Amino acid sequence: MKRPLPLFLLLLLLFAFSCKQGGKEKESFVPVFSTYNSDSLNKKVPTIKNEIYYGILTPVQISTIFNRLGIPYNNVVLNPITNKDLYLSSSKASINTGIYGVDFGYLKLFGLGQQMIDYMVTIREMSNKLGIPDIYLTEPIRKVQNDTSEPDTILFLMNDAYTKMETHLREGGRESTAGLMVMGGWIEAMYIATQLVYNPEKPDAEVIQKIAQQKYTLTTLLSFLKNYYDDPVVVYYSKKLKYLKNYFDSFDIYFKKGDLEIDTAKQVFRSTGSKMTVSVETLNKIKDYVAKLRTEMVKP
Repeated sequence: MKRPLPLFLLLLLLFAFSCKQGGKEKESFVPVFSTYNSDSLNKKVPTIKNEIYYGILTPVQISTIFNRLGIPYNNVVLNPITNKDLYLSSSKASINTGIYGVDFGYLKLFGLGQQMIDYMVTIREMSNKLGIPDIYLTEPIRKVQNDTSEPDTILFLMNDAYTKMETHLREGGRESTAGLMVMGGWIEAMYIATQLVYNPEKPDAEVIQKIAQQKYTLTTLLSFLKNYYDDPVVVYYSKKLKYLKNYFDSFDIYFKKGDLEIDTAKQVFRSTGSKMTVSVETLNKIKDYVAKLRTEMVKP
């Protein structure tokens, strides 16, 4: 059986979208477009291969992109901490522990100290419902409360806390609980991203590309959850994720021959660009279904 991947935050939101480049006009979206550097620029530039992650990421892998996100703060997309006492079942507590973790990461982006503390305390309370000792979150909360730690240090401490939480669950034979946390985090990240960054009225080509690349992560996530089909809740949500996957399967992503490198250890593709054919209609269906699934997950 595969060991669960690192859990903390699952900030796929961070690698799903890069920031807007200042002073540059947005590239218009067309249903069929190419992201090859050679197609978008008329001048010669050094060839640099970009990395596309297809696994569940850790904060270390995507922290640089996290810091470059260019979207305004909007707390409407977050799961209110007032919901925490309404999650009575283990499965709901597991899923929303992952969701609250992503929400914490979103707050960290804007340096909202008190809100960060509130969500950290909420995560601790949710983990207690799962029988996880709150000692794992004591130090991160203390450092934020005392304002004695840099944001990157807090991120590291939270990453370490989630890793210990994962280990605790795994050693207790509760791997499916860890799997539900991973799933909840990915859905929340996709929800925040598609609600705040994707604009169906005026889609941006780069944003579209990053959403489309989530098909790789979704495939990895489904493979990960397959390890825990002994849990009926995992089976239930896996079926829903497979339905979502149908939308991603409706389009293909192509790479130039000889240009693609695959690093299975780091779970990344390296290429100077990719090409895909995807419609706004499909993207809207992905956005709507993610919103529907996320609503179900946060509902007590």
